[in-house]
This record gives sequence, C-alpha cells and structure tokens, in this order.
Amino acid sequence: MDVTLATTLPVQQRSDCLVAAIYDGKKLSPTAKQLDKASGGKISRLLKRGDMDGSAGQSLLMHDLDGIQAERVLLIGCGREKEINLAAYKKIIISATKNIANNGVKEAVFYLNEIMLKDQDLNWKIRRCTETIFHSLYTFDQLKSKKARKLSLRKIILHVENKTELTRSRKLLAEAKAIATGTSLARDLGNLPANICTPTYLANTAKQIAKDHNNLKVNILNETQIKKLKMGSFLSVAKGSREPARLIVMEYRGLTAKDKPHVLIGKGITFDAGGISIKPSAKMDEMKYDMCGAASVIGSMKAIATLQPKINVVVIVPSCENLPDGNANKPGDIVTSMSGQTIEILNTDAEGRLVLCDALTYAEKFKPQSVIDVATLTGACVVALGNQTAAVLGNNEMVIKKILDAGNATGDRAWQMPLWDEYQDQLQSNFADMANIGGPGAGTITAACFLSRYAKKLKWAHLDIAGVAWDGGANKGATGRPVTLLSQYLLNQCKK
Repeated sequence: MDVTLATTLPVQQRSDCLVAAIYDGKKLSPTAKQLDKASGGKISRLLKRGDMDGSAGQSLLMHDLDGIQAERVLLIGCGREKEINLAAYKKIIISATKNIANNGVKEAVFYLNEIMLKDQDLNWKIRRCTETIFHSLYTFDQLKSKKARKLSLRKIILHVENKTELTRSRKLLAEAKAIATGTSLARDLGNLPANICTPTYLANTAKQIAKDHNNLKVNILNETQIKKLKMGSFLSVAKGSREPARLIVMEYRGLTAKDKPHVLIGKGITFDAGGISIKPSAKMDEMKYDMCGAASVIGSMKAIATLQPKINVVVIVPSCENLPDGNANKPGDIVTSMSGQTIEILNTDAEGRLVLCDALTYAEKFKPQSVIDVATLTGACVVALGNQTAAVLGNNEMVIKKILDAGNATGDRAWQMPLWDEYQDQLQSNFADMANIGGPGAGTITAACFLSRYAKKLKWAHLDIAGVAWDGGANKGATGRPVTLLSQYLLNQCKK
C-alpha cells in the first residue's frame, strides 16, 4: 500500500473513493460543500434526513453521486470543528482508513488536510496522517496458518491545495513513510515469540538492514568478545539461558568520522521470566515484549538509514534472556560491571539495568553528542504514568528538552520525572558499590538513578517505555513506540 500527494479538485478527481469531513451540527467542510454542489445538494439532503450529523466516530458511504467523477464518497464525522486536537485527528484518520479498507476500495483520495488544528500546518498533518494510515493498516499474521484477508487497498492520495507546497510536502511524506516502516519493523520484532525472536534473531535482523543500506555498518559481538570487554553485569543476566547473548552495534554515518554521533541504546531482553526472582505466571507471555527497547532503536535506525540524513548515529543493543537456572544470578550475588563498579543483585528481575549499565559504559568509546537508552524497565512507570506516555529522566536538561519537544511534535509523548540525588540513597549496599534495586518506592526513579552512575561522562537521558511499548487485552500487540519520537529527535539534530 502506498501514500502519495495530489492537487486535483474533488469534483474532477477520478478515484474509487473520495474522503471528506463533516463537523458536528451537519456542518460541511469546504470539500464536502464542493461535492454537495456538484451533486445537486444530495449530501445536504442526506444529512437533513438524519443519515449522520457529523458527530465524532460517524461515517457515511455514498455511491455514484451525480456530477462527481469518483465512484464513492465517504463522509467522516469529526465532531466539533474547533475542538479537534491531535488525538481526535488520529481517530478521524483511523476511521477513514479502516472504512475504505473494509469496503473493497482500491484507491482513495483523502481531503482531510483541510481540517484545522491549532498550531499545526499542512506538512505536520501530512506526516501524522501518513504515519497513522500505516499504523492502522498493520497486521501481524506471519505465524498463522490462515492469513488475514488480503486488502484490496493499494493507494491513498493526500490532497494538497497549493502546488507550491508539493516539494516540501513530498520530503515530509518520505520521512513519514520511512518512520512508518521502522515502526512496523519494531512491531514485528515485538510481536514475534521468544522462541523465534532470540538475541541471534535480533542480530541477524540488524545484519539484514545493513545489507539493504550501504551507509550502515553492523558489528555483532559474541559472548567471548563481550567477556573480553569485562561486561560482567550484562553477562551475569545471560547465564541462566541456553540462548547466547549478543551485543549488537549498528553505525550509520551521514557525516564525516570527526562528527560525534548520537547513540541510542535499546534493552534487548528477548524473554524475561524474572530469573530466580521469578514473575507470576499470569501474563508472563507478555514478557516477550521486554525487548521492545531494542526493537524501537533498531526500527529507528532503519528509518534513518532509509532517509540518509546528515547525522552520525550509533545503536547499541545488549541482548539476552533472563531465565531461572542452576547457573542463573541468585539474590545476593555480586557482579562487576564494565566500569569496574560492583553491584549486589537483590532482585534478579531487575535485570534490564544490569545489561544497560555495561552498554552505557561501552557507549563512551564513541565520544557521543548524546545518549538515549530505551527500555521497558519498570512496572512502576506504568503505575505512575499509565499507558499514555513514556517517562524520561537524565543528567542533561537540553537532551531531555529535545526529547520532550520531539514527543510533543509527533504525539509520541514523554513526561519528565525527577532524578534528584536524594533518591540515590535507596541504592546503598553493605556489600557492594550499589544494590540493583532501591526498595518499593519510586521504582522508576531509582532505576534511572542506578543507570546514572554509569552515565556520568555522557550527555544522557533514559526513556522508560514499560507503559507504551505494547497494548494488552483484546488488542494485544506491540505498538512500535517510541520509534516516531526517536526518529524525530534524530532528524531534529541533523546538520542543515
């Protein structure tokens, strides 16, 4: 399925379907007014008859209207015109996309860019609309014997009023497509079961992306190489699994080697049973999603490699499984990290920070401009912020602000939490330099406090995505977040 741009007037547009907005109170959008006039008032008569009133969530599909070249016209209820925000706009796009997909439409033209959104221009709407279209059409049926019904939908055309806007709009459309593709990859990786998506599978995925993009270099370190780096904290988590650990390093160069890169680190625990501190069995199947941090940074790198912007980017993924075994970490064990700091493991289910801390130390070798680690790190984050936003903490306010700005611009939002020194006391240990947990309170903050001890030489921020990485219940599945946020953050740092 493809998304393109066009400037054709609605009454002249030949297509399977035209999509136009209707607002609360039966108010016609400019496009709907043109279609109504061309059809001799047919749309107005249907609205007066009560077929729809423009409330949010309504839709009306009409066939073969006189005076209109298109075979169908789909009216989408948008609610109150002046109250449409980002969330409402996305619901409008999702409703339109699913309506045409479910009605056998092969090609449709969206006249929805004329919807007014405060402080957002046409190009912003093209980006968000395109990303939302791809997201709403995503399916995961690779492992089903009976595949989902193949959609007849082949193309959606987004109408652009002014031809002078087309050049910039096409650039932003290309960005949206690349980010959508990266998001779909992240969702695929997250949705795959742990018996398929192993650390080796993640490594092979990174290699395949590099094969497809000659501006990308990938280096996969095995356990022997990881041991030589003295990553004792990372390797301690891997001890309980028969699946070998991998350290995945992806390097994209859009500038000279002298230009410092931006580094993304993704937690790659491909299954987290909790180790000896084993998790409850209920919903343990969802612990295949504990590598969604890794999936998101790999998906973001795919988007960057496709777009080839002027920036240097490094992705680091420490990947292994966390399982109970006779050789697994035990509560009370003490391990030595790559930095030389020692850690008393009071809870083996707090393993994400044990792999990330060594990755943060490894990131120092790249002399980065910024470092962002991304992890489904704490259940406390879900308690604090729910499933709407990621948490961001760090030691550099400028990096944090840029993350927040990218999230606000894309709707893939984060919220800053404090990282005050007072919380560090909760990590005290009588037997090592620190404990790996900080007690029952402020779990998201103390996890970030732990990581901050390995990021002192870095301009660093931490994204806890435990609440946003996947949906549960009937719509269970990986969301691909925060690929959109991370991709936008990186694009914002590019040299002009």
